Amino acid sequence: MSSSGSPGKLNAGILRRKEVMERFSATSLTFPGLVLIALVLLVPVLWLFWLSAFDAAGDLSWANYERMGKSIYVRTFTTTFRIAIIVTVCCAILGYPVAYLMSQAGRRLSLVILLSVLLPFWTSVLVRTYAWLVLLQRTGLINGWLQNWGIIDEPLALVHNELGTIIGMIHVMLPFMILPLYASMKAVDPSLMLAASNCGATPAQAFRQVYFPQTVSGLSSGAGLIFVLCLGFFVTPVLLGGGRTYMWAMQIADNISLYGNWGAASALGVVLVIATALVLLAVQFVLRRAGGTK
Repeated sequence: MSSSGSPGKLNAGILRRKEVMERFSATSLTFPGLVLIALVLLVPVLWLFWLSAFDAAGDLSWANYERMGKSIYVRTFTTTFRIAIIVTVCCAILGYPVAYLMSQAGRRLSLVILLSVLLPFWTSVLVRTYAWLVLLQRTGLINGWLQNWGIIDEPLALVHNELGTIIGMIHVMLPFMILPLYASMKAVDPSLMLAASNCGATPAQAFRQVYFPQTVSGLSSGAGLIFVLCLGFFVTPVLLGGGRTYMWAMQIADNISLYGNWGAASALGVVLVIATALVLLAVQFVLRRAGGTK
C-alpha cells in the first residue's frame, strides 16, 4: 500500500517532467535562431580575430596590434571616440525635451511629433548626408541666409570639417535617442509627480528626484546605442568631413582598399569590437545601478 504522501510526490514529479519538456521545447525552437546568429555574427568575429593574428607574410605575429601605437592610429581612435561622445551628448540634450513633449502631449500632437521623428528613416542616409552638404557648404542655403540677413560677412566653415560631420551624425542618430526615452517616459506614473508636489517639492525638485531617475534607463539605452553606432560611421564622415575628419571605419577601409592589408584591418576591427563590448558593459552597469535591470 502506498503512503499518504505518494500522490503529492507523483504530481510533483509529473509537473517537473512537464517543466523539463517545456524548457526543452523552447530551447529546440530557438536552436535555428542560435545557429543563424552563430553563422552571421560569431563566425565572422572569430574570423576577424584569426586574421588579425597573422602578419603580411602569413606568420603568427602581434605586428598588427603593435602598430596601434602609431600616431595616426591613436589620432584616428581619439577622433572617433571624441565625435561619438559629442554626438551622444548632443542627442541626449536635444532628444530629452522632444521625448518629454511627446509623452506629455495629447494623442494627436504626440502622433504628429512621432511621425516627424520617424520620417528621416524613410530616406536613405546617403541622401540625407548630401542634403546637409547642400545646406552647409560655403555657397549653401544657411550661409546664404546668414549673409543676406547681415549676420555674417564671410561664409562660415560648416562643412568639410568635424563640425559638419557632427551635425550630420546628430541628424541621423537623434531618433535612436528619442524613441527609448519616449518609451521610458510613458511608463512613468503621473501620480508620482503629484505626490511629490503634495509633499512640498517644487517642480524642479520633483523632476530631478522623482521623474528623471525613472527615465535613466531609456537615456542610458539610447546613449549606448548611439555611441556604438557612431563608432562605425563611414558615409557621413567621408562626405561631410571632406577628408579632414578621419574616423576608425575609414582607417579600416583604407587598409583594405589601398594597401590590401587584411590583417591590419582586422586588428582595427577587433579593437573596435572590444571597445564596443566595453561600452555595452558600461551601459549595463548604469542600468543596474539605476534599477532598470537585475
